[in-house]
Amino acid sequence: MLKKKDYKFWFCTGSQDLYGEECLEHVAEHAKIITEKLNASGVLPYEVVWKPTLITNELIRRTFNEANMDENCAGVITWMHTFSPAKSWILGLQEYRKPLLHLHTQFNMEIPYDTIDMDFMNENQSAHGGREFGHIFTRMGIERKVVVGHWSDEKVQKKIASWMRTAVGVIESSHVRVMRVADNMRNVAVTDGDKVEAQIRFGWEVDAYPVNEIAEAVEDVREGEVNALVDEYYDTYDILLEGRDPEEFRRHVAVQAQIEIGFERFLEDKNYQAIVTHFGDLGSLKQLPGLAIQRLMQKGYGFGAEGDWKTAAMLRIMKIMTEGMKDAKGTSFMEDYTYNLVPGKEGILQAHMLEVCPSISDGPISIKVNPLSMGDREDPARLVFTAKEGPAVATSLIDLGDRFRLIINSVNCRKTEKPMPKLPVATAFWTPEPDLQTGAEAWILCGGAHHTAFSYDLTAEQMGDWAAMMGIEAVYIDKDTTIRGLKNELRWNDIAYRK
Repeated sequence: MLKKKDYKFWFCTGSQDLYGEECLEHVAEHAKIITEKLNASGVLPYEVVWKPTLITNELIRRTFNEANMDENCAGVITWMHTFSPAKSWILGLQEYRKPLLHLHTQFNMEIPYDTIDMDFMNENQSAHGGREFGHIFTRMGIERKVVVGHWSDEKVQKKIASWMRTAVGVIESSHVRVMRVADNMRNVAVTDGDKVEAQIRFGWEVDAYPVNEIAEAVEDVREGEVNALVDEYYDTYDILLEGRDPEEFRRHVAVQAQIEIGFERFLEDKNYQAIVTHFGDLGSLKQLPGLAIQRLMQKGYGFGAEGDWKTAAMLRIMKIMTEGMKDAKGTSFMEDYTYNLVPGKEGILQAHMLEVCPSISDGPISIKVNPLSMGDREDPARLVFTAKEGPAVATSLIDLGDRFRLIINSVNCRKTEKPMPKLPVATAFWTPEPDLQTGAEAWILCGGAHHTAFSYDLTAEQMGDWAAMMGIEAVYIDKDTTIRGLKNELRWNDIAYRK
């Protein structure tokens, strides 16, 4: 199984010694209370850890470097309680390497009209202390997230929680290792890219293995292990024989069980968190991995078809970002297949040959065994279902040669007008914002791929924040998109992100 890290976020308060020791005691006390209340709120997905007040260059620098070295620290939340001279932060910020959130808040919610005096004003200077702090980031060109509002407000807490998930996605990016089974589909452009630059920019390790090396791991799986997993399948999913002999059907399902165990064991042994396959290079595998890959995705592994290592890595990161989320609706690999162009009913049917994650399913999940024209192997078993309704994001990371671009499309999923009884794959049906015509044209103009990493549980803002922290271009396609505006944005980005 994929291992989870016990991530925490440090709460660092900025101040100075100008107003005396009593003021500093209040600052520390207030910071501790905020930390305790945030942890007790039940809103944040990760623990916040209080740190002593930062008032000197040396302490700031040392604290930030300690944060860099602490593998469980996923980021720092800063708060300027009083006025903290920003030049004190320069060296620490220059050496800091993790996500940072600037919480622009103050301890009190309301001005104490009847009692306020200059001592209170001097002690509670967040309004201008935060501006001094913000200036140095802008001057130094350092990326940060700014959240404004009272720390007790649930809306503010939810913004912090959202950023935490994105920050973990940034930290985990440097730990993503993608195993390529064989290579990319021949002559396909968008799924390829610069793996060296991806490792420089994102930290991803992308390694190729001969298909028969992993096939040997599959062959080594014992029959008893396979039978036990098949029993689990039969207990978990609906079995749709559709006229096939029950024993023959079970044999096909057993092949996928063997692949799932063998693949997962290989991934664990060699410490990979994402995998790509290609139907054109299956070696001694008896089937194209279908059900097996679907199950691995549900366990948190990233996946990309036809050698699409960028989508596999992005899916892994998005799985991490949604980990432990209450009432999660699911995150999956997806592909644009065909349109419905009937006026008022426009949408895109999403699917793949086999590999859609069952985490997005709505209602029953069935196992089917059907022929597959690609791959020249026996009929593969797959999980079949329809996806949930509701808003979601579809993302595509593309390589433009001189830089990466993350395209983020807000979409609305709904049920198809009629069932599709002859289609033996899992499906989703969505309409991109602002509408199909504009959304599809915008996607094409941006250079978006036909594969996406898709999630009901993440927002466009979170994905954009991830891109910003990674220092890459993000383009949003949403309700506010116009083709004229998008074309201008792409022109400006060409200049802004030019090396």
